[in-house]
Amino acid sequence: MGKKSKIKYHDEISNFRELVKKYEGYGENIAFKYKKDGKIEEITYNQYVQDIKKVAEKVISSDVKRVAVIGNNRYEWCITYLGVTTAGRIIVPLDKALTDKEIEKLLKRSEADAIVYEEKYQTAVDEAISQGCNIKYKICMDNVEKDGVLKFENMLKDGENIIKEGKAKYDEVKLKENEMYIMLFTSGTTNEPKAVMLSQENICKNVSNYQYNFMIYETDTLLSFLPIHHTFECSITFLYGTFCGATIAFCEGLRYIANNLKEFKVSVFVAVPLVLETMAKKIQKAIKDSGKKGLIDTMTKLSHGLLKCKIDLRKKLFKPVLKQFDEYLRVVLYGAAPMDKVTIEWYNDLGIELIQGYGLTESSPVLTAESSDKKRAGSIGIPLKNVEIKIDNPDKDGIGEILGKGPNIMLGYYENEEATKKALDNGWLHTGDYGYIDEDGFVYITGRKSDIIVLRNGKNIYPQELEFLINKLPYVEESMVYARNKSKTDTVLCAKIVYNKDNIKDHFGDKPEKEYKKLVWEDIKNINKELPTFKHIKEIIVTDEPLEKTTTQKVKRFVELKKLEQTKK
Repeated sequence: MGKKSKIKYHDEISNFRELVKKYEGYGENIAFKYKKDGKIEEITYNQYVQDIKKVAEKVISSDVKRVAVIGNNRYEWCITYLGVTTAGRIIVPLDKALTDKEIEKLLKRSEADAIVYEEKYQTAVDEAISQGCNIKYKICMDNVEKDGVLKFENMLKDGENIIKEGKAKYDEVKLKENEMYIMLFTSGTTNEPKAVMLSQENICKNVSNYQYNFMIYETDTLLSFLPIHHTFECSITFLYGTFCGATIAFCEGLRYIANNLKEFKVSVFVAVPLVLETMAKKIQKAIKDSGKKGLIDTMTKLSHGLLKCKIDLRKKLFKPVLKQFDEYLRVVLYGAAPMDKVTIEWYNDLGIELIQGYGLTESSPVLTAESSDKKRAGSIGIPLKNVEIKIDNPDKDGIGEILGKGPNIMLGYYENEEATKKALDNGWLHTGDYGYIDEDGFVYITGRKSDIIVLRNGKNIYPQELEFLINKLPYVEESMVYARNKSKTDTVLCAKIVYNKDNIKDHFGDKPEKEYKKLVWEDIKNINKELPTFKHIKEIIVTDEPLEKTTTQKVKRFVELKKLEQTKK
């Protein structure tokens, strides 16, 4: 798809009613694609608008106040989200990976009185109700016959009948500014989830302002892969993608990513570093196994020379490589964690641009982002339009906590005034991330405040810095750096290293696990040689068991640390 010489920006929106109105202008363009019985099905924007209004009318006709929604990325989830919120009610997206007990707990905390869910959550929903949750209405996305359960398709029919009978009240609903319409629970990487209160303006301003950093076009197709309950996927893939009139294709699951990228002819992919790094390693291994690494290296050098002469032949030169996942892919938007420079350069060599965004659930989510013409190595970009960034209490190197301010900042935490006061200070959001801003306004992250390891000599260690180095080892899937108090006066840095079974065999040969630990330790010692003494890793755990993570692939550090403590006991 060729870029336009002059970008025509969209009118900014302040609420979801304005977003739905914008959809009407896209008419018969394809809004969604998905696989059903092996065939690709399509839904137009016209149908999408009609279905949103059907859901809204059904909700308006009821006494429902708060609607929880849980399930995979699918069309029913999307129209529930916008149907509920344009009806003036509150939507509560829940993590699809929650346990039954966690579902019960969050339903009680959110005070949801209705839930839209996939059939696999039926037992969890029933159990939650039996334990005192205030759920009056159960709506199943799947075609199930069960007493007390409303089929989603029947909810649509009910809404349609309301419209046909001339009883529609959609246009009469008045949305309120600066009130909660979205309740989102944080991922809980370091502590228990908090309930974030967001207004429609919070999200819509973030969606509107992202276009000035990166534009999506009507001819683009985005793959919806990350869990849609998470604000990064929801705001950027789903809401921003449709704001621009693009097509959203629903991924069938992790193992189908490569096939779905090709089948749907995806041009924009929103992902997290772990997924991108895993894809890169698999393709690199395939190239090495095929004996073509030398050829690819030669072509890369040729491409670099041509680019200096402003000749870009990357898509042609590397077409065989690109075919392994998607030759149509032009850009990858990523966030949630930094990406190592080597991986970024590898994708760039193939002609795939990587653009990073940074933010939190509390900021709807984007605070800063790169753009095609505004990038700097190691940076997380510049603030979005109407967003301010400052560093709180910087040290001699200019490093301090990153604070953000703008129309996208949350209203606060639901029924948690103490946490709200800690997070918000005169409109400034304390992100919990440490970093600095350079002279040109580019923002850099050095580490998570809660993850910083303070040694007994007062030195600060940012685990992510060391994890980057460890993860570069060809057999490493992921790692976690932590501290252990060896004595009252001695703190040692440790690393839990997760290896890929196939890759470690290729690298070291087929050996017992004890041997692997010795060989990995030699690589760690080589990494230590390049670091100051106080950053040296002194102990390692080597395993093939993955670290426990959230659905957005963030490591649950507090869970892993608890495991380590229990192991010692």
